[in-house]
Formats: sequence, structure tokens, C-alpha cells
Amino acid sequence: MTSDTRGRQRCRISDQETNGKNSTASSNDFSDPVYKEIAITNGYINRMTREELRSKLAEFKLETRGVKDVLKKRLKNYYKKQKLMQKEAINGDSCYDYICVVDFEATCEEGNPPEFVHEIIEFPIVLLNTRTLEIEDTFQQYVKPEINPKLSNFCISLTGITQDIVDKADTFPQVLQNVIEWMRQRELGTKYSYSMLTDGSWDMSKFLNIQCRISRIKYPSFAKKWINIRKSYGNFYKVPRNQTKLTIMLEKLGMNYDGRPHSGLDDSKNIARIAIRMLQDGCELRVNERMHAGQLMTVSSAAPLEGAPAPQMPRYRN
Repeated sequence: MTSDTRGRQRCRISDQETNGKNSTASSNDFSDPVYKEIAITNGYINRMTREELRSKLAEFKLETRGVKDVLKKRLKNYYKKQKLMQKEAINGDSCYDYICVVDFEATCEEGNPPEFVHEIIEFPIVLLNTRTLEIEDTFQQYVKPEINPKLSNFCISLTGITQDIVDKADTFPQVLQNVIEWMRQRELGTKYSYSMLTDGSWDMSKFLNIQCRISRIKYPSFAKKWINIRKSYGNFYKVPRNQTKLTIMLEKLGMNYDGRPHSGLDDSKNIARIAIRMLQDGCELRVNERMHAGQLMTVSSAAPLEGAPAPQMPRYRN
């Protein structure tokens, strides 16, 4: 893994292509020769073959796996970062210290009937250190469902979570309290800045939102904003939405799924692997979605960069 300094530097580069609006310098500096150099280099990279790209990446001791477009993006960001580092010091306060990757598993039935109420049955967190680009810690607890306490055979087969596991588990409010205590012990939101990250919108806007209503508690403030990695991936690598599923993202980055699909913890670890690769490739992962008055909203990339608040147990609903 990389040193602390390189981890910081990787985090700083914007997830946009080099242009006047999104570069590190101010808009008055675009006449600077460094931007012309970057544009010329980008044109050269665009004409390289996949083998030429891999050879050049290997020369710089960078990752060589991935489809051609990913390799081009990786090399462009490397050159861009080097040029901008030569021009000026990079701001040291524009990235979260940690990212908490969450991928819930919930009760389900085959065919997903619209009237079925999904309840969270696994709450995993993978703690990603954005400085070292390593998974530093993990949390996993199962949850006892209340509305549909008996799991369907389809759910058991899909998730690998058995009836015995959920029967012995705590209810959601207790598991949430354990999550919050675990996050507090790691000083998230106090000593260290952090953001939540999910694979899509549903974990927070649907599963957690519904579960809080079932458990008669208010939606937790620390989960009101998050990074939807599918959006970040699509914007950064310039791919359509249908190419941002977990297995496709891994494949395009030259990686295989590690573990059991639809295990919440294993899914979260694989999502974290994608996040690590994106940070290495120069992407700035930042909050892009939020909940407001019970509704899913998009967060503009121009919004101020804010970490999630220190986690607190939400109040019970009246």
C-alpha cells in the first residue's frame, strides 16, 4: 500500500476531466502553460494502445489491470497530478479521513412483490482509511426481523443468512446502538472526518428509511448524506448507468468478486476495493446523495465538502 502522503494526494484530484471549472487551480490560471501540457499529454494518451498504456503504467509502478478506458483515465490522472504538484501545493483538507462502506441485507421474497416490506437482517460496515488506502476495520451484526420474522427460502438461499441466525439476533434499535458505539470508539465525526458510502441509493433511501419507521425511531443523522459509488464510478470513468453494477465495476477494473455474493459484509468489502482503486486512479469520492424530509435528493459536486456528524442514537418516534 501507499504511504500516508501519497494516500492524501490521491484523494485530492477531482473526479472530472481536466478543464477550467474543476482543476485544482483557480479559473484565472487556465492560461498557465501547465494546462496546455496536460491537454497535449491527454491527446497522446488517447492514441495509445492498451499494451502501450499497460507498459507506461508499469513504468510508474501503477496498477495495470482494467479495460482500456480505465487505463487511460488512470494514466491521465497520474500525469495531471504530477504536473499540478509541480505547480503548487495541493490543499490538504479536501478529503474525508475515513469512508464507512455499508451494504445492508434485507428480508425478501422471490419476485419482489410490491407489497412486501423489507426489513434489515444484516448490518455490516467496512472502515476504509483514505490515507493508507486500506480496510482498517469491519463491523457485522445480524438483525431479528419483526414484521416477517420467518425468512423465505429464497432469502435464505440468496443471502446465506439462516433462520437460526436471525432468531438469535438483536432487534434493529439495539443493533443500531451497537453500530453507533462502534463508530464512537473509532472517533468518527469527532477526531476524524468520515462519510458513509453505498452501492446505489436503496440502502439508505429505502432499506434504512423503512426500517426506522418499522422500529419507530427517527432516521439517524449520520446516515442522511452518503457517497453513491455507482454515481461516482459512472461520472469518473464516463460509463453509462447500466455498467455500474458491482460485478461489472469489478470486472472493468480488472478484479474478481472476493467472497460470497449477497453477504452484506463481503459485498461491502468488494465495494471498498472499488473505492480504493478509484482513489488510486485519482477520483475524489465525495457525498453525492442525501435524505431530506424523507425524500432522496442529489448533492451537487459544487456543494461544500462536509463530513458526517458524530453518530448519535436517534430518538423514538411519537
